[in-house]
Amino acid sequence: MRQVRAISRKDSEPVRLDVDAFPESLGQYFAGFANGEGSFNISFRPRGDYRQPWKISLCFNVSQRDPTVLTLLQERLRCGTMRQRADGVWYYEVNNLGELTRNILPFFKRFGFLAPKKQRDFEKFCEAAAIRLVGRHLTPEGVREILDIRRDMNAGGNRRYSEEEILARYQLGESSETVRRTSA
Repeated sequence: MRQVRAISRKDSEPVRLDVDAFPESLGQYFAGFANGEGSFNISFRPRGDYRQPWKISLCFNVSQRDPTVLTLLQERLRCGTMRQRADGVWYYEVNNLGELTRNILPFFKRFGFLAPKKQRDFEKFCEAAAIRLVGRHLTPEGVREILDIRRDMNAGGNRRYSEEEILARYQLGESSETVRRTSA
């Protein structure tokens, strides 16, 4: 496992980005940068300490070797965390649902993306955030909706846990290791 260096905002109160006051040229630059280098992800993590067997996480991230633009993103979007891997790659990430809905989603709704695929992934990400915000992700139907959304994002992507594993833990209460062994 690689060591990570993290830098977080120290503010105790949540900060809402005033997206209408955001400079147009800088907003377009950030949107273009994220269009090429950014990613919107939905992940399922097994949790033994929750009433639900999985924690459903939403994350926006961008990675680069040079932290200059990423640091500016963090400062101007007023949220998120910077991390550096041992190999020198920096990550700017926002995985707090409140920060995503207060700052990241309104920013990209205003400035958008030129690439249709990135715009589609963003719209799907917004759908998943809406499900999380109203608590529907705590129901089997909501989990299925989020799995459907995730399947259509990022060209399917490599997934650590299959949809079958995720659903099996909700329906049967089995551990992911039990499901992994029986599905092999």
